[in-house]
Amino acid sequence: QVQLVESGGGSVQAGGSLKLSCVASGYIVNTCRMGWFRQAPGKEREVVSTISGDGATYYAGSVKGRFTITQDNAKNSLYLQMNSLKTEDTAVYYCAADAAIGGYCVNELNYWGQGTQVTVSS
Repeated sequence: QVQLVESGGGSVQAGGSLKLSCVASGYIVNTCRMGWFRQAPGKEREVVSTISGDGATYYAGSVKGRFTITQDNAKNSLYLQMNSLKTEDTAVYYCAADAAIGGYCVNELNYWGQGTQVTVSS
């Protein structure tokens, strides 16, 4: 079974930094698209950053220049380095991945982590 286990969330002051980790089991991290998503109370889930199987990255405009997505094949893990945090970044952050079916990656975000809370105070 595929599992994505997140860690690294917590409470920090505005301007601080956090690094989120997502350790995958039953799944190789560079196989298909993976990414980080977040959901704040009363708001819809939004994409934060994604990385494709070939390493191409995407960042939401609100985090570009502050966040960096990386993967470590040796540790089979995905990371999100978050710098210059703002109160608007407060949300539950989720790690997600597309599945490979029949030799093809599908854009269905089949696998999700449990979520980790990030709280930024002023």
